[in-house]
Amino acid sequence: MGPELRWGERTYVMGIINVTPDSFSGDGLASTDRDPDEIVAAALEQGRLMIAAGAAILDVGAESTRPPQAYGEHPEIDAVTEAALAVPVVRALADELGDRARISIDTSKGVVAAAAVESGATIVNDVWAARRDPGTADVAAGSGSHLVLMHNQDAAGYPRGVFRTVVDWLGEAIEAAEARGVARDRLIVDPGIGFGKTTQDNLELLHRLGELKAALGELPMLVGTSRKRFLGELLGGASPDDRVEGSAATAALAVMSGADIVRVHDVGPIARTLRVADAVVRR
Repeated sequence: MGPELRWGERTYVMGIINVTPDSFSGDGLASTDRDPDEIVAAALEQGRLMIAAGAAILDVGAESTRPPQAYGEHPEIDAVTEAALAVPVVRALADELGDRARISIDTSKGVVAAAAVESGATIVNDVWAARRDPGTADVAAGSGSHLVLMHNQDAAGYPRGVFRTVVDWLGEAIEAAEARGVARDRLIVDPGIGFGKTTQDNLELLHRLGELKAALGELPMLVGTSRKRFLGELLGGASPDDRVEGSAATAALAVMSGADIVRVHDVGPIARTLRVADAVVRR
């Protein structure tokens, strides 16, 4: 099961475990020279290090969700391939580390979510908010898992404004998830920083996170800015692995605005940043 999530007491660090060959940040563990056992072993070692550095949640993803408008088109993978990569990692992490951290499955496919939850995941992190496949909401409802609803769209462009659009879109996703049986206290919202948004869109949402959380009924909020393209633009073209200061700055500011979970690649530096931010904000 992992540690209880007690909203408002602390900010939880979600460490990213990419079992993909093509992550935008260069940290995908499923390289072509590794067999399945080696991928699981690498993910386990990464999970151990992340927990030691301060992660309370490990988020396993086997399909790159990098936005095509920013990084170019990339092939989607089928559910069987995705599950074959992700589920053994989820099972291994849950078996060894599940008493120290919650295991999350990053997927938009109901069948993958179901297999991961059966193997020990207790959070379903859906970057399409159960709107492309409501099966992820059904899995959360049936298992009592938390469900992350993230705003997403294929390309930037917000005639009504990015803030209003995200609020309305997530509001509809919340209603739909509840209608499928997901308890409200199992829902987590995510504004989808970097997904179908320009740098200015991202900055507006980060600036207005407090308003966004209030508009969505004060549901717990996950924010993921780690290593994203807009940080590289703000930092003069810095590469993904050279954006840790930008990641830390946006994480701390997100906490000031009410973020409850921060999804990150660089667990150690961000966890230390959040210890200070929590000391100031949550006292």
